[in-house]
Order: sequence, then structure tokens, then C-alpha cells
Amino acid sequence: MAKKKALAKVEKKILITGGTGFLGAEIVRQFIDAGEKNLRVMASSVPAWMTDGGVEPFIGSVTDTAAVSEALKGVSVVFHLAGKVSRDNDDAVAMNRVHVEGTRILSQAAAEAGVSTMILASSSGTIAVSKDKEILDETYPPPVDIISQWAYYASKYFQERTALAEFDGKGRKLVILNPTLLLGPGDERLSSTKVVLDFLGRKIPYCPSGGLNIVDTRDVAAAFINSVKRGRHQEKYLLGALNLTFEEFFGRLERLSGVRAPALKVPKKLAMAGSAMVESVFKNWGRTSPVATSEVEQAEHFWYFSSAKAEEELGFLPRDPQETLNDTVSYIRENMLGGGVFK
Repeated sequence: MAKKKALAKVEKKILITGGTGFLGAEIVRQFIDAGEKNLRVMASSVPAWMTDGGVEPFIGSVTDTAAVSEALKGVSVVFHLAGKVSRDNDDAVAMNRVHVEGTRILSQAAAEAGVSTMILASSSGTIAVSKDKEILDETYPPPVDIISQWAYYASKYFQERTALAEFDGKGRKLVILNPTLLLGPGDERLSSTKVVLDFLGRKIPYCPSGGLNIVDTRDVAAAFINSVKRGRHQEKYLLGALNLTFEEFFGRLERLSGVRAPALKVPKKLAMAGSAMVESVFKNWGRTSPVATSEVEQAEHFWYFSSAKAEEELGFLPRDPQETLNDTVSYIRENMLGGGVFK
């Protein structure tokens, strides 16, 4: 009796939505460097360096039900990074379509396709933002009263709720990662590092009274990859390296770049009222305001938190923030400002 031929083992794919963005590209890069051969990237276009590295491109959007179902064929793990970054509340509809509706479509289709693990990229702003310098963690309730003012963070909050509701059930794992302001080299679209570009271009008129947290995208990418095995179902993990006032942040950039930090300080209420007036005038003129009220409001808050949970459970190891800032300044000068500009 003839022996039956053994069936070839079919390797399951890892799908990365939004895999060409700042964080997504770094995750892809680290996977390729580690020898991963089963990557599929879903985006509007996929660069040659990814396809040359063995990545399977899938052109499509997470808001397209048919495309999502096709992209999920043969997939066991999804990194959901597709999103729209905007500080303009007028973009609320577009952000909700991608973050909320797109996540609903993806989560339902992934459950139907038998995907075992989904890693969702959210934001530290759905947890850690306050009016004072309190250092928060994942146990604190979402600051809905604050983030409801800002369309981007509100859409990310509802994105999390959607994923938690739609991607649940026996044998499935959903891990939500909440990184803060991503810095480091490679942000081709300036989706996260524009604040450094504005600093180098002397476009920041005053020093806000709030504070922020910064983190290196390379360290965050490693935490995302680790979370597939080490992350716990329906848990959230804050990812940040250092809490800084804006004065401290700009001071570090000044020492690294030689560009003088903004010295002007404006009381919080005056800054917010002034930005609203300027924005209103420019809108009446049909022009884009040089000052965004929502950005001023956000800079007057504190985005402080602890990443102890991620460090313990995911092996998150943020590098020296000075290295991150130096690499960010160098990258922007070389790739966005033409070498010696603003030195």
C-alpha cells in the first residue's frame, strides 16, 4: 500500500495594518532583522525595502470589509496600527471612521477568520493625562472628561472599547499597548516628531506650562513584538521612557541642537484664550491658523505615567532618552532640513 505523502506545513501569517507608518515600519524592520518570513503588511502602498525583505504587500484599507476579510486569510496574529493622526477636531469624522469603524470591521473579521491574537496600538492619552503632575498607571480610570475635548484621543478611547467588545471569546487574546510621544529616527511623515521639527525651525512661540512623556519608537516596537507571547488578554500597557516638563524638554533639545529654547512663558488661561482668538481670526480669513487651540490646551496638561507594568510583564526596556533625542534631531536635520539648516 502506497504511503501517503506528508502535507507541507502551512505557516500562519502575521498581518500588520498601517505597517508603513513610523511605528509600523520599525516593527516590520525588527521582524525582518529577526528572520521572520511570514509578514503581510496592509497599507495604501508598501515600500520596496519591505517587499525586498520578503514582506507580502496587501493594498487596502481597514474600512473596507471585503479587503479586510481577504487580508486576514491564513493569519494568526494581527498588529493593528492603522490610524489617522490629527490634532484638528474638524477631522473627527475621518478619525472615527478609521479608529472606531475600521477596528470594528477588523475585529469582527479577525474573530471569524480564527485569528488567535490581536495587538492594538492605542495611545497613552486614553489613560494618562491630567491637570497636575500626578504620575498615573493602568489602574487609573480613563480621563473621559478631559479627552472628550480632543477628537483624536476620544477616537482612540472608543477604538479600545470597540476592540474589547468585538474581539473576545475562547482562545483569543487582545493586548492593548499605549505608547506616548514617539521619537527617534525614521518618522518620514512627521506624524509624531513634528514638535522637534518645529523647535528646530523656531516655530514654537512660547514654553507651555504642562509636561509630556517621550519614548523611542525602536523600544516600543520591541515591546509590541514581545507582547504577542508575553502580553495578557484585555490588558493595557503604558509605554514611555521619561516624564518631562516642556521647559525641561526644550532645554534638552537646546543643548543638543544649539537652537535656543523659547523663553516666553504665558499663564495657562491667557495662552488658551489667546490661541482661540488667533484661530478664530484666521478661520474667518479662510486661512490656516499658525496656532492650534487644541494643541495649546494639550500642552497645558500633564501626560505623566509609569511604565512599570510593561517593564515587568513585556520586558520593555527604554533606552537613555538623551540618545533618542539626539537621534531624532540628527534624523530631522539630515532628512527634513537639508543637513546644516538651523544648526
